[in-house]
Amino acid sequence: MNRVVITGMGWITPMGHEIEGVWKRLLAGESGIGRTTLFDAGTFPTHISAQVRDFVLSDHVELFDRHSGAGRSTQFALAAAQQAWKHAGLTDARLDLDRVGIYFASGEGSLDFNAYTGAALASWKADANAIDASKWATVASALMDVVREYEQEPNAALPHLARLTGARGPSFNCLTACAASAQAIGEATEILRRGDADVMLSGGAHSMIHPFGVTGFNRLTALSTANQDPHKASRPFDLHRGGFVLGEGSGVVVLETLKHAQARGAHPLAEVVGYGSTADAFRITDQHPDGTGAVVAMQQALADARLKPVDVHYISAHGTGTRENDGNETSAIKQVFGNAAPTIPISSIKSMMGHLIAAAGAVSVIACVQAIRDGIVPPTMNRDTPDPDCDLDYVANQSRKHKVDVAMNNSFGFGGQNDTVIVRRFIG
Repeated sequence: MNRVVITGMGWITPMGHEIEGVWKRLLAGESGIGRTTLFDAGTFPTHISAQVRDFVLSDHVELFDRHSGAGRSTQFALAAAQQAWKHAGLTDARLDLDRVGIYFASGEGSLDFNAYTGAALASWKADANAIDASKWATVASALMDVVREYEQEPNAALPHLARLTGARGPSFNCLTACAASAQAIGEATEILRRGDADVMLSGGAHSMIHPFGVTGFNRLTALSTANQDPHKASRPFDLHRGGFVLGEGSGVVVLETLKHAQARGAHPLAEVVGYGSTADAFRITDQHPDGTGAVVAMQQALADARLKPVDVHYISAHGTGTRENDGNETSAIKQVFGNAAPTIPISSIKSMMGHLIAAAGAVSVIACVQAIRDGIVPPTMNRDTPDPDCDLDYVANQSRKHKVDVAMNNSFGFGGQNDTVIVRRFIG
């Protein structure tokens, strides 16, 4: 079985657009959460979100005009992928493109497509008396702009990413909600392990900061409504947590077989050593209250990595800030790690970055790699009042120096999807 290493990383986040700057902000406990400006959220229960700001695709992607039809989340994917590709040193590398694949996570496109199309048609009808051949062309062009901007196909990123990289190998899209990009990385690792590819581009991108996305989560009572203080709204594991803050962005990693990476002189950033994936078979939105699926996913990942619970030095928690998730995840960690559970630093970067939904797992995996490199773990911000049911070490409010050789990332999605990825310091 091939060993699999990470050789490149990239992300586009509410806290910035490049690895080191965002990492410094995370360690400093800063926040990317603020008032929603992508649409008028004033009539919604939730007025806040973690938006990607000051983003222009052409700042990140050469020949960006080839991707001018890409919607918001696909643009994030392209920019993060370009970062990761360059970081891995693949821009000028000679690759067998038939053995370069993509396993990517995404979600639905913007559901306000019909509203924007309707607005365009209403404008057309208002001027119906003036219709002529040129008017038809104008209307058609306007509607195509809407289609491009508000893409519906959840696999829209794949052809763009393939065109960006030239990848002609295995190509898959993953739609397991909040667990999707962790699952994509895990499944891409399996493809490399069994020798079906040499290089896999993997991760996820998502943007649900639009009226239908916010409406859906508000109706589920999953979003924080602490509008008066956005930076304090995301409170994982805190007694007074009131829901997650919706974010957007992308996280992408380049995965390679160790043999391929070494043959081209690449420097591995970390090794992917464990992966577990389960389903709760419970409800279409809720996790099982006993955490069985999460427990088994972590156990599978540990077994896959041939590690014991005491070998894990850091857990990047799913940690959404909802009452059910944080309590269930704490319980699951206790069941898996036993007496070692209170000794392991655990944190949730969602307290600063918000919840990037399909991209959440990938950005957390990147944070794990950074923690291994620097020997420091990011904090869980806003954990001001301990919850008796969440009584582990959540690295509250301040980053901590801590040697990390092995890091575990948990990602749990709506519908009871549970995915755990373990990364380890690379040892040749």
